[in-house]
Amino acid sequence: MQRIGVFVCWCGSNIAGTVDVEAVAAALRNEPGVVFSTTYQYMCSQAGQDTIRAAIAEHNLTGVVVASCSPRMHEATFRKTVAAAGLNPYMVEIANIREQCSWIHKDMATGTEKAIILGKAAVAKVNLNAPLTPGESPVTKRALVIGGGIAGIQTALDIADAGFPVDIVETKPTIGGKMAQLDKTFPTLDCAACILTPKMVDAAQHENIRIISYAEVTEVKGFVGNFDVTIKKKARFVKEDICTGCGLCTEKCPQKNVPNEFNLGMDNRRAIYIPFAQAVPKVATIDPNYCTKLKTGKCGVCAKVCTAGAIDYEAKDEYIYEKYGAIVAATGFNPISLEKFDEFAYNSSKDVITSLEFERLTNAAGPTAGKLLRPSDGEHPHTIVFVQCVGSRCDACSEKGKEYCSKICCMYTAKHAMLTRDKYPDTEVYVFYIDVRTPGKNFDEFYRRAVEEYGVKYVKGMVGKVSPVGNKLKVQASDLIANKQMVIDADLVVLAAAIEPDKSARPLATMLTASMDTNDFFTEAHPKLRPVESPTAGVFLSGACQGPKDIPETVAQAGAAASKVIGLLVKDKLKGNPCVAQSDELMCNGCSSCERVCPYGAITYIEKEFRMEDKSTRVRRVASVNPAVCQGCGACTVACPSGAMDLNGFKNSQIMAEVDAICK
Repeated sequence: MQRIGVFVCWCGSNIAGTVDVEAVAAALRNEPGVVFSTTYQYMCSQAGQDTIRAAIAEHNLTGVVVASCSPRMHEATFRKTVAAAGLNPYMVEIANIREQCSWIHKDMATGTEKAIILGKAAVAKVNLNAPLTPGESPVTKRALVIGGGIAGIQTALDIADAGFPVDIVETKPTIGGKMAQLDKTFPTLDCAACILTPKMVDAAQHENIRIISYAEVTEVKGFVGNFDVTIKKKARFVKEDICTGCGLCTEKCPQKNVPNEFNLGMDNRRAIYIPFAQAVPKVATIDPNYCTKLKTGKCGVCAKVCTAGAIDYEAKDEYIYEKYGAIVAATGFNPISLEKFDEFAYNSSKDVITSLEFERLTNAAGPTAGKLLRPSDGEHPHTIVFVQCVGSRCDACSEKGKEYCSKICCMYTAKHAMLTRDKYPDTEVYVFYIDVRTPGKNFDEFYRRAVEEYGVKYVKGMVGKVSPVGNKLKVQASDLIANKQMVIDADLVVLAAAIEPDKSARPLATMLTASMDTNDFFTEAHPKLRPVESPTAGVFLSGACQGPKDIPETVAQAGAAASKVIGLLVKDKLKGNPCVAQSDELMCNGCSSCERVCPYGAITYIEKEFRMEDKSTRVRRVASVNPAVCQGCGACTVACPSGAMDLNGFKNSQIMAEVDAICK
């Protein structure tokens, strides 16, 4: 029989406000195996932990039950506490009487009764617990960053500066991401390219960074410290190690009418192209969908004019196989599609554009060389209407947009309005908004400047409809402050489209077995205490793949993710979770049910020889669990029809003991 100590936490009034903690301690004192039971106001404090350590020594405790908040919060804390007192850390059980009890009950009698039941279940489990010892696995001292925007670049630079090799995998021909498409950045209005380009160059020149552009991750296997990753590098049809980026091929290519995705289709590029002047790597890429040579076998002009001999029409996709100790997801974001927003005439008028398209129109390297011209006729617009929250903060039942606030729109619209009025004082600028949200350093002052110094007309109200009438856009809207309807004849309408995760995020999360929310943003391990870690060990999050962020917040999170990666890679070995599945080979019937449901690929089948009762031998197919890969999810134990699979620390007998204690 175990000698169990029970420690009931008040958690201030979080628990004690709805649970009679003294009654809980008294009730659990009579449970089998319990030799000590007490309460303390804050059990996770230093004094509370000292109480636990002293009780272990005084009462020769072999098991501990802490009735407190979620084990997700403090299980690691209490395990370290008992380990310091000489007890196996896996002889601790947490009874969650806060989140699962006090927070959801208002009546003290009900809360106390449930807390006692949860405590009894924990005591029953500890009575059957056994000491567990974690295994060890080596760490591959190399990191993978998936995504080459500012988040991925900054993360890679910080890891590389610490002395560890890093690979950046980017789906586009160049790194830079969305920031490369911006003109100015708020709230300082400094040039985006002037900030980003040095970072891109630093990444390209860093001895510890390898940039794998025009590529994608196709398979991820393994576990923390030992990931096996397959990267598909798409054929550029240009030899990267030879191309000098001179641009002669892009000038001579006769195929001129390819929509330029970097400028969001507002102008055309050639079939062979370099996305923008500061591209890294500055290497040409042939678009096989438009190249005449690749489609028909004719032309070949680019190969004729290339003095370096870099053109290779026979190039094939390549596969790179690499091992990594840690992986960082930095897949970024995209504006949502506005095809469903017919009320704004985005599909029917060229003069209704998104904010990112407006960025390109005002950028000196954009389709109009920085001149603000209407896409329809190239004329200078005199009345511009900005519409906020297009697709953001939509009703839960709406299929058009997103429920969440996209966070950055209020600030970049203020930037657009301010820059427009500064450069073109003859323009009249309206901004229609639901609320102005400027919760950052110097953000509200920036917005006030747009109103007070530059005369931007902010109108609290929604635009109901935009109708093309001749060469004008008739904007019908409401002014909620003045309580009136407005009709504006605009020359240009700019829609602040909601942002969403990049489409690559969902399949990547599946490969990484990482968690996502209903909007396809990566979910952090804990929103407050582990904001840059995925619940999957060894996978970290950087930038807007985890939620809408501006550039400073993205860079800050990139540094935080890098520090977590560095903390992992400095270790030579990692201790694994001992709560892993194990197979009773004598009971296993080789059906493969457990292998099929395992989300981590931890289970394989082997042929093993067994000696029978009559001393003969027989070869049987049985399940084998890789403890380094297993994450202890328990899916296999549920799926096993013969009951051969069990989970250390959560054996069927332990679970049933908890159920019996609850049902008494």
